[in-house]
Amino acid sequence: MLPVAINSNSELVVARCTCPDTIEREPRVERASKRATVVHREKGSYEQILKSSALVGGAQAANIAIGIVRTKTMALLLGPAGFGLFGLYNSILSLAQNFSSMGINSSGVRQIAEAAATNDQQRIGQTTAVLRKTCIALGLLGGLLLLLFSRPVAQLTFGNTNRGGAVALLAVAVFLSLVSSGQSALIQGMRRIADLARMNVLGAFFGLCISIPLVYFLREDGVVPSLVAVAGMAILTSWWYSRKIDVEKPAVTFSQVRQEATALLKLGSAFMASTMMTMGVAYFVRIVILRKVGFEATGYYQSAWTLGGLYVGFILQAMGADFYPRLTASIENHDECNRLVNEQTLVGLLIAGPGVLATLTCAPLVITLLYSAKFGAAVEVLRWICLGAMLQVITWPMGFIVVAKGRPALFFLVELAWTLVALALSWLCVGGYGLKGAGIAFFASYIFHWILIYPVARWLTGFSWSAHNLRIGSLLILLIAAVFCSFYIMPFVWAALLGIVLTIASGVCSLRILVTLIPTDRLPAAPRKVLALFGARC
Repeated sequence: MLPVAINSNSELVVARCTCPDTIEREPRVERASKRATVVHREKGSYEQILKSSALVGGAQAANIAIGIVRTKTMALLLGPAGFGLFGLYNSILSLAQNFSSMGINSSGVRQIAEAAATNDQQRIGQTTAVLRKTCIALGLLGGLLLLLFSRPVAQLTFGNTNRGGAVALLAVAVFLSLVSSGQSALIQGMRRIADLARMNVLGAFFGLCISIPLVYFLREDGVVPSLVAVAGMAILTSWWYSRKIDVEKPAVTFSQVRQEATALLKLGSAFMASTMMTMGVAYFVRIVILRKVGFEATGYYQSAWTLGGLYVGFILQAMGADFYPRLTASIENHDECNRLVNEQTLVGLLIAGPGVLATLTCAPLVITLLYSAKFGAAVEVLRWICLGAMLQVITWPMGFIVVAKGRPALFFLVELAWTLVALALSWLCVGGYGLKGAGIAFFASYIFHWILIYPVARWLTGFSWSAHNLRIGSLLILLIAAVFCSFYIMPFVWAALLGIVLTIASGVCSLRILVTLIPTDRLPAAPRKVLALFGARC
């Protein structure tokens, strides 16, 4: 028996001297207790990651389904010309939103999460108040600028000023979107992930319900009102869920507003620049393909790009929804920060790996089902894009370290370096390899991003991959490389068979590992029975 009730130093010495077993057993119990605490904490963390991934991924899937219905209906009601008009108005709105927002939606999440980590209700209330005021100000400014320049924008877009009034009406949508983004940043920064998922789905659904009748009755004249209506539904749903968060409403002085707003805009400007650079790269790649390969090739690339990012997008969206505010709250504790990054990377690898293998294997079938057999030329570029998408899953968690640290200049330089390399690779690879060169360039650009971001993360927090992540990551990369190369060196049937076998094997192994990462008693009875069929111990 261990001496659990020792009341003096002398008795403690006697106990340790007269009971040699105690000398061994007591540290062992302490170590076992510490290990149990660490395991429990890690399982709870993994459970949170998987829960947020399921919530955000499910919401994104619902949004995609709603978007497909909306797009299909718009196309049927408006016809090709009207649908093209819808796309142009939507592009104007997106550019105006991205420019006028100054990245406030992303920087706002960081500021709210940082304030929430202190549990200082006064600071949370102050940060929230400044965020809302800043979003309103930016919304008014962005809407006013679009209103003032509506005729030049119409001239640039349509070749005349006849649609200047419709462009001016989009200013309302810009204002509503900016106010909504501030409310969304509050919800995400406070890590109300379930509310965030519901808000996004309901906003998209109500937007669909009100926009379709407008277009049905007004046809082309209803396009811009439908976009305004979608923004209106977004602000209503974001207001409904943000009002559930109990936040103090302190009196905020002008100097406090200026100080907090400066921090928001300083980091937000880096986010805006990053977004604009990413949009610029996407635009540049399509122009290069159009000039060097042809018009049809741009359609092939667009179809491959959409499919390549669809599955991995669920994972990356989950990172931005829950992982980002969690990391921000722990960013000054480097050990905790690096643990969170490794955990997110592991879950990303386990979820993305089988999906990428399946896409590589079934690319011809997926392309044919979702588009048509005429899009067969997109298969090869899709496979290259899949390789790059897998690297995104690996590099993005490390990239969040720079953002959570609040280093806008460093973040901008990293994004600028990637942009320049991506542009150069696109120009060279498309010129040398045609359409598949665009996929090769995307893959190579994320190899560069990997080489760039790892030492940056290591410098900021001392980050390094865990041994477990290195083993899992190396194995998945080898499997993906084997399936990818098999379609070049083996007959199609044998390559497809190899891909199917490795996809199933990796899926089962990933599932079994994921089960060990979360408390099995938290799983419903039905999933436990299914997992038991695969030998998982539930």
